[in-house]
Amino acid sequence: MTALVKIRRSGQVTLPSRLRSAAGVAEGDLIEASVKRGRIILTPKPLIDRSKFPTADDEYTPEQRRIIDARLAESTKDIRAGRLYGPFETHEEMVRFLHHHAGKARGKVSTQPRDR
Repeated sequence: MTALVKIRRSGQVTLPSRLRSAAGVAEGDLIEASVKRGRIILTPKPLIDRSKFPTADDEYTPEQRRIIDARLAESTKDIRAGRLYGPFETHEEMVRFLHHHAGKARGKVSTQPRDR
């Protein structure tokens, strides 16, 4: 893929978006510029070699992955069925809610959530 670009003031060049996408570069990325046989070569240079980092698939065994997927499916069903709480306006409101429901679970039913 080629494109005709113009060198602007101070040597600035704008690479067309299709070239940036094809090269996998975005604003702020570093690019090494070199000259070989009269040609200017631009090579993307990531600061971090991402190929050395594990992906989520590498972090979990197939059995762990099945458990995670099953729990995600269960939580999605709960959300669709309306079995969820919140959103809360403040963290204090959430803590009151949790204390109130923890009391119910222990058999201490209170009529009002406690204020702290």
